[in-house]
Amino acid sequence: MTMCGEILDVVARSLLISSSATLLAAAWSIPASVKLASSRSRWRDPVVGVFNALVGFPAVLVGLLVYLAFSRSGPLGWLNLLYTPQAIIIGQAALITPLFISLSYELFARAIDNYWELAVSLGASKLQAYGLVVKEVLGEVLVVVLVAFARAIGELGVALLVGGNIKGTTRVLTTAIALEVEKGEFDKALTLGLLLLLAIVVVAMSSRLIKRRLS
Repeated sequence: MTMCGEILDVVARSLLISSSATLLAAAWSIPASVKLASSRSRWRDPVVGVFNALVGFPAVLVGLLVYLAFSRSGPLGWLNLLYTPQAIIIGQAALITPLFISLSYELFARAIDNYWELAVSLGASKLQAYGLVVKEVLGEVLVVVLVAFARAIGELGVALLVGGNIKGTTRVLTTAIALEVEKGEFDKALTLGLLLLLAIVVVAMSSRLIKRRLS
């Protein structure tokens, strides 16, 4: 495979893995955020505080925990997922979950305060009220999704520890950059770095465009 082909392969794999991780995190983070925002439990604020604190959780530590879980002696070792794209997806999803919930909670809490009581007072069922709340913040939730994706695609610790940087299988942009630097191939590392930066810039510009249209 030519150098251009290798780079395109790494870029495509990075986009696929991080997109999958973002969708997986969204699948559990959005319902959890709605549940937290609508809860009146005294434990709500402490739980939200924990997720806020975990936003800065080191990626390498998440990678270590996922590695221990999927290693042969770990509780999930029988799945044989270590050093596979699936392991990276799960690790990245775990990494961005606190960020997802922290940002989404604020959106849903504000929407519930503004629209929930109004919808119920007009005769809407709980399911209809939830639907209205989600509809009102859908655009802003998309911004959260893009932010979470940018966090996922730019991390190194998880991808390196549970993916192993295997050529053609688990090598992504961040691990490829680290490898090329170790080899002294700075031109290739810089090219990969610029592509990673381009992906993050596109995400940031998309988020800004969405926010502008919502305002």
